[in-house]
Amino acid sequence: MKADETEPGAFVGALKAIVVPRPIAWVSTLSADGVANLAPHSFFTVASQLPPVVQFTSIGRNDSLRNAVETGEFVVSLASREMFEQVNATGTNYPPEVDEFEAVGVAGEPSELVAPPRVAGSPAAIECVTERTVDFEHSVVVFGRVVAITLDEAVLDGDHPEITKMKPLARLGRNEWSEVGKIFSASRVPYKG
Repeated sequence: MKADETEPGAFVGALKAIVVPRPIAWVSTLSADGVANLAPHSFFTVASQLPPVVQFTSIGRNDSLRNAVETGEFVVSLASREMFEQVNATGTNYPPEVDEFEAVGVAGEPSELVAPPRVAGSPAAIECVTERTVDFEHSVVVFGRVVAITLDEAVLDGDHPEITKMKPLARLGRNEWSEVGKIFSASRVPYKG
């Protein structure tokens, strides 16, 4: 399968089915007019450890991208299994003047340091200041410097967020979603030269 010899939808579909699981960034932003937006993005990861930076990808020019660029802030709330129906519903392409929190019935709450609200009831929220964007024609990668993290005490093991308590959702290929399956631990093997 070669990119220049394959129908783009089939090629991208294969790529998304291979790069799995993909965590969900449930991104909240505010428009310049103060309208809240909430949307799931499955191209999401940590981009830098120090300074702490996360990234999500806007497929096309959507409200999350526009708002994160225009206002310079966004929040990533963890999309947990218990909130699947609401997460999926916020993937609807509502017009920019519609507040997705209200449209879908998601409770928001004030963030610590940025203006966009975080999702109330989410086990974790990552508050970001938009650092920069990189345009790849049909997609734009948004980088956000992490300025605050909020964790629900119920998901902590000491001071560590415990994955089986957070129950994060992930995307697979097609319209497939997943939950965390079997977990195992292993230490890195040191070089003995």
